[in-house]
Amino acid sequence: MPAHGFRSIEGAGAGAEGGKGIQAGFSGVESEDIQGGPTMLTIRGGQKRFCDGVSRRDFLAIGGLSFGMGGLSLGGLHRLEAAQAAVGAGSKLAHKSVINIFLGGGPPHQDLWDLKPDAPSEVRGEFKPIGTNVPGIQICEVFPRLAMRTDKCAIIRSIVGCDGAHAAFQTNTGWTEASLRTLGGRPSLGAAIAKIQGPVDKAVPPFVGLAAKTQHGPWSDSGTAGFLGPAFGPFRPDGPDMANMQLKDVSLERLSDRRSLLSSVDKLRRDVDASGTLNGMDAFEQRAFDVLTGSKLLDALDISKEDPAVRAAYGDGKPYQFQYDGAPTCNDHLLVARRLVEAGVRVVSLSFGRWDSHGGNFAMVRDHGPKLDQALSALIDDLESRGMLGDVSIVVWGEFGRTPKINKDAGRDHWPQVSTALLAGGGMRTGQVIGATNRLGEHATDRPVHVQEVLATLYHNLGIDTQTFTVVDATGRPQYLVDKPAIAELL
Repeated sequence: MPAHGFRSIEGAGAGAEGGKGIQAGFSGVESEDIQGGPTMLTIRGGQKRFCDGVSRRDFLAIGGLSFGMGGLSLGGLHRLEAAQAAVGAGSKLAHKSVINIFLGGGPPHQDLWDLKPDAPSEVRGEFKPIGTNVPGIQICEVFPRLAMRTDKCAIIRSIVGCDGAHAAFQTNTGWTEASLRTLGGRPSLGAAIAKIQGPVDKAVPPFVGLAAKTQHGPWSDSGTAGFLGPAFGPFRPDGPDMANMQLKDVSLERLSDRRSLLSSVDKLRRDVDASGTLNGMDAFEQRAFDVLTGSKLLDALDISKEDPAVRAAYGDGKPYQFQYDGAPTCNDHLLVARRLVEAGVRVVSLSFGRWDSHGGNFAMVRDHGPKLDQALSALIDDLESRGMLGDVSIVVWGEFGRTPKINKDAGRDHWPQVSTALLAGGGMRTGQVIGATNRLGEHATDRPVHVQEVLATLYHNLGIDTQTFTVVDATGRPQYLVDKPAIAELL
């Protein structure tokens, strides 16, 4: 465990400020998919009619949002700000951000950034290594663009500590799903930052999840709030249909009237609501109104406003192939991520592709690899050209690696013993490889890097020292964000 002498932030347990979330189905408010699926937020009134012809039985439909409660809490305006690394001179951003790109399914480490050209054919596979702009570093041939930007990347070839679960949970939190489950589970990076640092701009949520909905649900987990409470979960925009996020046929004046009405009704109900649920709803509503009546978030999500040349550089990742029950190769999401951090979002998480290659592994990599190569290279260039790369940390990884030996279906199976990750930006020391695996890619032989060390590094880049910083759980006990230190080689 890290040394004591810690600083502490309260979680969302009983009595914690900002920690009371909504419960679906109580009288007065209806919300579908409270964990973050497509939601139409509606406010139900009573029976009295008003001069504008609106009945309290009518619904006030506020757009077609898709969100968890996270980032929409007024409590975020009152959260303590953690100490952050000073923004360098000439930097465009006044805050630090993270873009977490999850390769759901478990990408084959030996077919991405840890090729084994000297291994037997049943291990090395079909791909050849190519040189990069950093002498001595080679990566897979499907990444020619990244090869020319390797000086801006750090490759970790020795990720350990994966529990083998087919889910994004560990790459979002650093912990297994069983950890503190009875208290609500461990908070994700985005949720913790939403709690600790709050929003940069009250109309822009601090944590946004872009992970597309997948048939295998754990691959579309953008990062849960855990014991911090649902108020700190991710804001989840409902795909490209921006029209669903607009206020339809409701003037701001009428919206304000209804808002006053809701406040009055809630004050009456509060006297008889022993659970305090409405207090949490007030905070949620405040942030929802701020987001919907502002333009900054909507503008950031609308890539039609982007320079066509920039959009072309990212590509769109189509056609979507090998998707099955996983995420599409949506290159647009990486562009949206850049626009979001530029608008003030602190943490963006997304899921790219479906990498569970029990069969047809090499065909899948030939499809997914070049698309990721294009989008990720464009993201790095885009951030650098805008003076943002030093303030935005990028991490690209999956839940585990894949078997060294190729199976009878030309696939690779699950291999949690070791995996790989690529990081860029964030002021990190790039242009290097950290760690190594043996000749067959079976296990780490040099500098094993625990999953939690990656998360600790991202926290560090956001200004949080995980060795001393804690958040308080629902029982009032301080909990470290992760147990491991940041990766010294990157600092």
